[in-house]
Amino acid sequence: MPHNLDVSLLRAFVAVVDTGGMTAASGILNLTQAAVSQQIKRLEEFVGEDLIVRDRRGVTLTRAGERLFGRAKRMLAMNDEIWTEMTTPEFEGEIRLGIPSDIITTYLPAFLKDFARNYPRVQISLNSGSSAELRKKLGAGKVDVVMATELACDADGENLVMDRLVWVGARGGEAAWKRPLPVSIGCSDCAFRPPIRDALQKAGIEWRQVFDSTNTSAQVATVAADTAVMAWMASTVPANLEVLGPETGLPLLPPFMVNLYLPKGGGNHIVQEMARMIRDAVRDPRKLAA
Repeated sequence: MPHNLDVSLLRAFVAVVDTGGMTAASGILNLTQAAVSQQIKRLEEFVGEDLIVRDRRGVTLTRAGERLFGRAKRMLAMNDEIWTEMTTPEFEGEIRLGIPSDIITTYLPAFLKDFARNYPRVQISLNSGSSAELRKKLGAGKVDVVMATELACDADGENLVMDRLVWVGARGGEAAWKRPLPVSIGCSDCAFRPPIRDALQKAGIEWRQVFDSTNTSAQVATVAADTAVMAWMASTVPANLEVLGPETGLPLLPPFMVNLYLPKGGGNHIVQEMARMIRDAVRDPRKLAA
């Protein structure tokens, strides 16, 4: 005869293990410590095994607890996925996302897969370009959400994360020591262009532009070939390149922001949902590293 596990008991068990104790778990579950303890006791009675051992250092899983823990987490994830699927209204239509090409690889996968899974009937259109260009499109109603890389965040935007702007070159390359310094740089309205120019001018380093295009792949290729260096946000440096240190004599560059911009009024439900998923992903290093 099949037996039905109480999901609330499993949730209490996982919370206790994850937080290391009844007190911390009670805050997450919004229950009293006594109630959490009672739920653990009920679960242990149901499976006929002790699941955790309590001591001054917190809680330790028994062998039975270890067997249950991973399965309990998977069951809770499935429970929550089903609940979300069945209670979230189905939306149809299109959402147009603007994102600069230099941060696509790092940031886009962190939230796009979840959004597409949660809203399978919403068509996603990607627009890539400079941050200035994408913000103009937002103002003209041609895109719905914009992620921008900027020195500062305007009043109508929301700063998501601050990142270092660093010099990048080919691994073991020599371009950083050449003079004039060969620099691979983006298009004329690339946000990195003014701080690069100002930093090199203040440092008295003569330089020349090797590349001028919105094609990020081509820009990275010129650097990988050791024909130039470039400035890039530290969290998005391609794996085949390396951050150049102070030994190169290149000047420090200012930090940059990844900012979020929405239409006036915040946009519709789908826009708000994508914005929420972007916030969650960008602020969680584990998602960006996945």
